[in-house]
Amino acid sequence: MMTKRKESAMKYKPNWDEARERWIALWERRHLGRPCITVMAPSGRDIPTPAAADPEEYWLGPEFLARRALAHVGNTCWGGEAMPSLLLMAGWVICYGATPLFNWDTIWHEPITVDWDNPPEFKLDWDDPWFRRYEAVYQAVLEVAGWDDFMVGFPCILPANDILVAIISNDEFLPGLYEHPEWMRRAILILSRYQIEVVKHFRALAAKTHAFPWGNPQWMSFWAPEPYIATQSDVSCMLSPEMYDEFIVPDLDQMGEAFGAMWYHLDGSRAFQHLPRLLSLPYLRVVQFTPEPDVPPNGPEWLDLYRKIQAAGKIVHINLAPEHVEPLARSLDPGLLCLETWAAGPEEAEELLKSAERWTSATE
Repeated sequence: MMTKRKESAMKYKPNWDEARERWIALWERRHLGRPCITVMAPSGRDIPTPAAADPEEYWLGPEFLARRALAHVGNTCWGGEAMPSLLLMAGWVICYGATPLFNWDTIWHEPITVDWDNPPEFKLDWDDPWFRRYEAVYQAVLEVAGWDDFMVGFPCILPANDILVAIISNDEFLPGLYEHPEWMRRAILILSRYQIEVVKHFRALAAKTHAFPWGNPQWMSFWAPEPYIATQSDVSCMLSPEMYDEFIVPDLDQMGEAFGAMWYHLDGSRAFQHLPRLLSLPYLRVVQFTPEPDVPPNGPEWLDLYRKIQAAGKIVHINLAPEHVEPLARSLDPGLLCLETWAAGPEEAEELLKSAERWTSATE
């Protein structure tokens, strides 16, 4: 029988008790001397990282991913509020009749043929081979994570609007919004309901043996003392505010009603036209911004954006280089700020955290 330890005894996060208190403070729009900061660094261990035979095993091999998870969490120092976890992006294979295609960098899909003359016929098949393979991966990593050795995290499943792009293609999605709006609205809401069911399914699996059934968004460290949903709309960079309101917001509303609080990945400055509508959503709690490669990275250049998000009472979550931590810690509300960065080693990570307390106190 699995032993349940106290949360403060997390194997790969010895200071979890302290980190937990800081996450709770952030969720309550306050801080404990500095912003929440997650700092990843090499731990100094040398646990062998397994090699996959091919891209499909890299994303969907249960034994491979369980071993990779142990190497990843063990070879990393999880400084500050960082949480040991492994991205299980293979949830993209839950694709409602499309065929996933694998390479070493990502998972794509062979688009299905769209029948615009009939209502959308997407089905959630719990016995679909791709669904079962992702479920096997998730369970394998849950097994090695134990009750609370590390966090398995939020199942990485594409939201309704982005999975619809993936399985019918951009060439069909964008014209479909203009030429078949009712079909598109219905399809997005159907897929949104399925996403809700699938997320609840995996949370129920985790809750049987794991201390963190809702975990974190996986590819970025964030934790809250209550369940929340992590989502996005990468396709929104190509939509007008009116189309976003018509096609994307109903998807967000459905998830907000099902899960309560929401963490939202704002993908690039070309989606800024949707920020006013996003910030008006009562269930939106966190905005995480990722700039495009052709614009400045996260840092002082985006202070006006971060301040706008905080002025709406939302937490801003920022992945940035270590040299940009100081100007943001000095300039932004630490009670609504989560910074994610890296260091060369545990000592450098600890020094950065101590410096952040000085930078924060200097502004108060």
